[in-house]
Amino acid sequence: MASTELVDPGPVSQDALTVRRLRRGVGVVGVALPFVVTVGNALLAGRFTLLTSISGSYHTGMRDVFVGSLCAMGVFLICYRYRRLDDLWSSLAGTLAIVVALCPTTAGADPSTVDHTDVLVGRVHQVCAAALFVILAGFCLLLFPRTEPGDDLGPRKGVRNRVYRVCGWLIVAAIVATASSSLLPVGVRETVRPVFWGEMVAVLAFGMAWLVKGAAIIADDTPLPQPSTTARPRPRQPL
Repeated sequence: MASTELVDPGPVSQDALTVRRLRRGVGVVGVALPFVVTVGNALLAGRFTLLTSISGSYHTGMRDVFVGSLCAMGVFLICYRYRRLDDLWSSLAGTLAIVVALCPTTAGADPSTVDHTDVLVGRVHQVCAAALFVILAGFCLLLFPRTEPGDDLGPRKGVRNRVYRVCGWLIVAAIVATASSSLLPVGVRETVRPVFWGEMVAVLAFGMAWLVKGAAIIADDTPLPQPSTTARPRPRQPL
């Protein structure tokens, strides 16, 4: 006579919870970074000085914070797993973030200390930073808003999609504005610091999009699937 054996189904929500936390971690680092390096530099210098760029904080007392934050963001992105295309893009973005952190820009550096190697490394920094922002814009414009069969769409999905697209286009606009800033007179660039503002807009937009995707804001208040507290019976074959 067949009998039943009680089997614990396991923590079915753990993967979803991990993905959500990784998204929030990326968003928190992105939103906090420009404020932390700016305020921290002002406190260390004893006066408020607008950085030439966020990356320029590498040449200030906030270097360790800048490098550590980008490396943490890179690890979060590399560890992020969702769908195959998301995995590919996030792994590439994470690798680029780490390269950007470890290859400093020459902006903000003492010109007397910059040699040919520093210039080359600075160019690697610029190319990788531009590629990173393009990928982050792609997340906002292409990956986050998409829906596929089987997706659990909440009532506020449309609102979230609009936020993703706004953030994505803000990143694109920031990339264009930053690239175009070299056309401005040197005096204007030194006063306005357009690269800093462009990077700040892009980083904040990127962070906001990931916070939304991580359900930190504009969530539907739908809890993740929780492990069942009641064990499911499984038929046992007769001995």
